[in-house]
Amino acid sequence: MQKRAVVLLSGGMDSAVVLAHAMDSGFLCHALSVSYGQRHTSELAAAELLAKRYETTYKRVSIDLRAIGGSALTDDIEVPESGGTGIPVTYVPARNTIMLSVALGWAEVLGAQDIFCGVNAVDYSGYPDCRPVFIDSFEKLANVATKAGVEGQRLRIHAPLLHLSKADIVREGLRLGVDFSATVSCYRADAVGRACGHCDACSLRAEGFLTAGVADPTRYR
Repeated sequence: MQKRAVVLLSGGMDSAVVLAHAMDSGFLCHALSVSYGQRHTSELAAAELLAKRYETTYKRVSIDLRAIGGSALTDDIEVPESGGTGIPVTYVPARNTIMLSVALGWAEVLGAQDIFCGVNAVDYSGYPDCRPVFIDSFEKLANVATKAGVEGQRLRIHAPLLHLSKADIVREGLRLGVDFSATVSCYRADAVGRACGHCDACSLRAEGFLTAGVADPTRYR
């Protein structure tokens, strides 16, 4: 019987590769997006399109993190041209913890023991919830905080891109047939998903394609 998995799908390049990877690994995937009050919804539109292309079950959950603010992605704070030093203002407080918690809940309902996410600790913006210790800690939490976990159905958090560079992610995506032109990574994308070309997310993405020696398919404004 095919194993079920919940895949967090933001609509960006990393989560698209993770979905393709999970399907290639033989999982019956259930894609999950979280509308958290981010600056634009074009990434959510991209996520839904990707889910349709891969013919996966798709669910979108709304949790408005604008209510607490504290981030350039959910508050009236200017998105910087680059990340700078330290943890940048584009970090959204507790975002990945909340998203994984929602994914964990849905996994329990589905009877799935596997959750996939696209966090990366190599070419990234320095967010604390994209680091190996976070993934390890959340998996431990999942197995003591759920009915499934305490009854012996071990839950696993998969982060297959965790130790890959952006160039490696590009190469893996191409191997898996990912259409990167359908993904949206930009923090300041417009209503139709065109990227600004200047924010930290755009810079990391562009560098990945350049280093991989692949033409950048990103649609820029």
